[in-house]
Amino acid sequence: MKKLSNSRIDKAGEALASGELINKDPIKYIELEDDFDQYRQEHLQPLSETTIEIQKMLSDSDTEYYIAQRLKRKPQIIRKLQRLSVRLRQLQDIGGCRIIVPKNKDVDSLLNFFKEKSKQELGFEIKKYTDYREKGRDDTGYRALHLIMERNNRSLELQIRSRIQHYWAESIERTSVLYGNHLKEKEGDPLVIEYFKHLSDIFYEIESNREPSTEQKIRLEQLREQCMRIIQQSGRKEVFDSYVHEGVIKPLIEKERQNNTGLNNWILVFNWNEASFVTWDIVSRKPEEAVQSYIKHEKDYPSKDGFEVVLIGSSDIQSVQKTHSHYFGLEKYENILETLEQSIQVFSRSVDIDIGARKILAAMVRHRYWGSKTVKAETLKNHFCKGIFGFDDSLKTLFDKGYIKHGKDKDFSLNLEKKTEIDSY
Repeated sequence: MKKLSNSRIDKAGEALASGELINKDPIKYIELEDDFDQYRQEHLQPLSETTIEIQKMLSDSDTEYYIAQRLKRKPQIIRKLQRLSVRLRQLQDIGGCRIIVPKNKDVDSLLNFFKEKSKQELGFEIKKYTDYREKGRDDTGYRALHLIMERNNRSLELQIRSRIQHYWAESIERTSVLYGNHLKEKEGDPLVIEYFKHLSDIFYEIESNREPSTEQKIRLEQLREQCMRIIQQSGRKEVFDSYVHEGVIKPLIEKERQNNTGLNNWILVFNWNEASFVTWDIVSRKPEEAVQSYIKHEKDYPSKDGFEVVLIGSSDIQSVQKTHSHYFGLEKYENILETLEQSIQVFSRSVDIDIGARKILAAMVRHRYWGSKTVKAETLKNHFCKGIFGFDDSLKTLFDKGYIKHGKDKDFSLNLEKKTEIDSY
């Protein structure tokens, strides 16, 4: 592999950001695109080493956490170069790692932990940290703690979020796709961006154990109603009357067991036109081979056609379900902007049961299958809940939690003793 000069790296970034060479000098463009691919690839090895090191550092921690890494997608990098008018070498998040912890105080604990660890001998150096949690970013309201690290002369970004901060971030990701604009990059109607900024402020109040004011709640609802009309007029409604069920994770767990070698690299291809996975498979742990597979998938599934291709690394595939949950929680288009009460309820319950399980409960409540009034399994699956992917997995979850009881002869009913909890879903 050739050694890239700083000027060559920045020229590659300029070529991709402007796109001028595609027609003027296509051969030169291809050469610079290869340089870009190599530069991005050079982040994967230090990123994987850092993720594994952080996992080892946290192995004795009492804090519940989920961790996964990703190599930034090419379309994202190009948009960022265009938006910020910066050189490619100035981007510090081409290789990124994300940690999700339960509460904001756990984010503080991790920050102090890393500060203390930085005094010791580490394979990476913490260069700086930026805390967006108290005020939120001015442009969108995004909240998280970012640490910029350096390893092998490559910058890496570590995001640390509480669950509610992550819930907000995943919500704006989902809405961006449904709306057809990159809201975190300030694309789209200013009112929609204002809604998410306002929602972020209210979530911060809740996370700080303060009650949002009546004025804040009223304003949020006004914005929500206005923004729903804006999004509905975007013309993408018919495409997204769908959802992804977490039952898709089952075969991936089995595949992971067969490749039990520590941190695995996964290529994920998601089709936002159909809200479904095209493919998701383990690729080589060798950086060059993994990135070559990444490049091939990006060419085979272009973003302009509605595909999203991402290279994610994780030692536990179920962690990806938490760190990149917007792939596993797309519900009907009409529900994309929730009321505050719905947001709080969905947030508190989203880590509990999946979408399919909630739909089963909704169908049984709608038809009043409580107590002695029962329904056959076949009727429930093939009639009232037709089309729910992973139906059996969701049904088992509801049995395990005691929300559904067995009747006679393979029929079921809702547990009246759990009525309050069931209604809350």
